[in-house]
Amino acid sequence: MSFDLFKVNEDHEAIREAVRAVAEEQIAPHAAEADEREEFPKASYDALVASDFHAPHVPEQYGGAGADALATCIVIEEVARVCASSSLIPAVNKLGSLPLILAANEEVKAKYLPPLASGAAGFSYGLSERDAGSDTASMRCRATPSGDDWILNGQKSWITNAGFSEYYTVLAVTDPDGRRGANVTAFVVEKSDPGFSFGAKEKKLGIKGSPTRELLFDQVRIPGDRMVGEPGQGLKIALKTLDHTRVTIAAQAVGIAQGALDHALAYVKERKQFGKHIADFQGIQFMLADMAMAVETARQMVYTAAAKSERGDDDLSFFGAAAKCHASDVAMSVTTDAVQLLGGYGYTRDFPLERMMRDAKITQIYEGTNQIQKVVMARALLKG
Repeated sequence: MSFDLFKVNEDHEAIREAVRAVAEEQIAPHAAEADEREEFPKASYDALVASDFHAPHVPEQYGGAGADALATCIVIEEVARVCASSSLIPAVNKLGSLPLILAANEEVKAKYLPPLASGAAGFSYGLSERDAGSDTASMRCRATPSGDDWILNGQKSWITNAGFSEYYTVLAVTDPDGRRGANVTAFVVEKSDPGFSFGAKEKKLGIKGSPTRELLFDQVRIPGDRMVGEPGQGLKIALKTLDHTRVTIAAQAVGIAQGALDHALAYVKERKQFGKHIADFQGIQFMLADMAMAVETARQMVYTAAAKSERGDDDLSFFGAAAKCHASDVAMSVTTDAVQLLGGYGYTRDFPLERMMRDAKITQIYEGTNQIQKVVMARALLKG
């Protein structure tokens, strides 16, 4: 394995400063309301589009900011620090469109990436199904040839920002008799396609401001020129995409954890018990030290994985999985401890800690459960 280090340069720090200002001034004030109402945070979206942080990864040639993988992670981290639901805007825009950037022909890129870059359209990703979650190769969604077109039938589950996004990268079986895993093809589906609809919004524990719905396909005609990559290469493209985008979920987890630590620190420095600030108690100090140490080690792992993503290193699969697994475990641990530090207040909605704790849980589950991340890591180790 290669252990080349990342380098956070002045441009990265300038991006952090800019996105933190947007997050604190224009996103944080709406975070609790988006969670309470279970509504997409349109105010956050507008703020991110206005500052070009909604899809910073899109290359400049398609009208995007051309941010590298580390800069994109910093954007997601800083937004997640105040609102995990809003951080899914740049994260899922990358997830949905990265298959195009990695594998689509120039015509497909030129058609779909500029509207994403301008903020005119969002992009979601359709891989999981009701009975094909971790075992993606067992998907049943079918695309059947019809002249130069394809007819899409089936469903996809747990799709982030479904209904809001205009475009969807969807994986479907195109050769039912073909070899498992080599019989899947990727297509772009548009929200307006006849026969394409959405299920009801899922009622979730956390990230309530980000709609999660099923995608339903009933005889949806997809023009052949919307194929992403070659026939039968869909699952390979999908898994390569996840190698890169798991790093963005790791960044989201770091942001959630950092936000929780920030609130906990502010509270313990103000709260008094037994005649002194509770920050003066050694037991509290040890908790804070452990939390900060965990957040920082997770951040360093995420940034290293982001640098590997940008370079396309051969060991990205291991580092992406490791960063996602470790950072999400840290987010769950740190948010739980932060709630504990606030005591009864931490358990109420008067403070954002209980929301952060609920939001943290999904980072251990989506884009591959942490158990699957360990399978990915083990396979990489055994190959090496």
